[in-house]
Amino acid sequence: MNFATTSILLGISAGFFILGFAFVITSLREREQKASIWSAGITLAGTILLSSSLMLPLQGRMVFIGILLGLGLITVLVFYFPLGKESGEDSDPHHQVDEREIIFARARLIPGSPEYEAYYQLHPEHQEQDDASRKKPGLLSPQASYTEPLHSAAAGASFYLTEALQEAVDGPVAEQKKDYSPEILTRTVKQLTKYYGARDCGITVLKSAHIYSHIGPGSGKYGAPVELKHKFAIAFVVEMDYQMISSAPYPPITMESGRQYVELARVAVQLAAAIRSLGFPARAHIDGNYRVIAPLVARDAGLGEIGRMGLLMTPRQGPRVRVGVVTTDLPLIADSYQAEGSLFDFCRICQKCADNCPSQSIPHGDREINNGVLRWKINPESCYHYWTIIGTDCGRCLAVCPYSHPDNWAHNLVRWGITKSSTFRRAALVLDDFFYGKKPSSRFKSVLPPTSKKRL
Repeated sequence: MNFATTSILLGISAGFFILGFAFVITSLREREQKASIWSAGITLAGTILLSSSLMLPLQGRMVFIGILLGLGLITVLVFYFPLGKESGEDSDPHHQVDEREIIFARARLIPGSPEYEAYYQLHPEHQEQDDASRKKPGLLSPQASYTEPLHSAAAGASFYLTEALQEAVDGPVAEQKKDYSPEILTRTVKQLTKYYGARDCGITVLKSAHIYSHIGPGSGKYGAPVELKHKFAIAFVVEMDYQMISSAPYPPITMESGRQYVELARVAVQLAAAIRSLGFPARAHIDGNYRVIAPLVARDAGLGEIGRMGLLMTPRQGPRVRVGVVTTDLPLIADSYQAEGSLFDFCRICQKCADNCPSQSIPHGDREINNGVLRWKINPESCYHYWTIIGTDCGRCLAVCPYSHPDNWAHNLVRWGITKSSTFRRAALVLDDFFYGKKPSSRFKSVLPPTSKKRL
């Protein structure tokens, strides 16, 4: 019995040390200084405590082992029993969204132009706020608070390339249709999308709720009704670099946004062209030339949920993705969407994105009905207005979201636990605040030699 208790305690001590040391190394690789320091201290203290138990008399060691086993059993029960399982939300918007009302479409209106006059005649409630934003320096402006010329040049180059691809979203369709089964075409489309560079891919039947009612920016006549009769939508995501996101709201975040919009365009344009060569119409939907609401399409394609910040939340990268879409008549098999209530519950109790939002554009509290859908509705005007002041696309919500942590064993273990139990969700939030802070500081403010130290 003496040898058995000693072996058990040695095994527990070694296991605790190995697990703790692995998390320390993981945190160091992520450049999370606070997490690495705290985890190192806990690992050292816990290992010493467990090792010290070897000096207890036999009866004391047995009691100590019993306590540890009890704690382990409680942990297993918390993980495996679906406590507090929440229902999701799978309803569609009641009315189509007019793309002209999107803040980015309004920001492109030129004062005095016919489009400007026509829009604000219909929507005078937006004019004062929009004109106030126009008076600010603007995204990538040399006069903006966080602007750094080298970063702006890099980000601007990416936006330039995405814009150059806007007319390549559609094209001629091969006259002869290639005859393949929907199973083969579905598998090929998904494989090809990932081969081109997507992180994940899903397919949904195209719904009217996915499609903008009228054209805003991009190709086509401004204000014309959107004509999109395709049967299916292929949604995909590309992953944004964790270190670059951690810089938010400083310039590297805009560099990364620009780079990933290029990747989306590159994947979507190639995929649409490949489908058209098989004899079926296909249109890519890229930054500045959408006809669909990409996050909603991606949700229905099974890629994630729409979280508190109004962005797609994927299971492994959270909101740290950009979303692209290709619509087509290619015969495909749609993926099934199942609402994930655990994510809504976690967003409900977390609120870290709302607490850290510099413009206070993200709501606190519970979801509310908007256009027939239970959701959190951000304030796009105040969000964009802040962009025009600092000269970047902010991204603090992406940086602080607990779901945004890197895709590795430690964070995936936490993500898995979040899907299982409401008790664990609350524990995970406490741990995230402990290791990373309730209001994490911006890091990696410059990945290029700085030439400006201006601040807001």
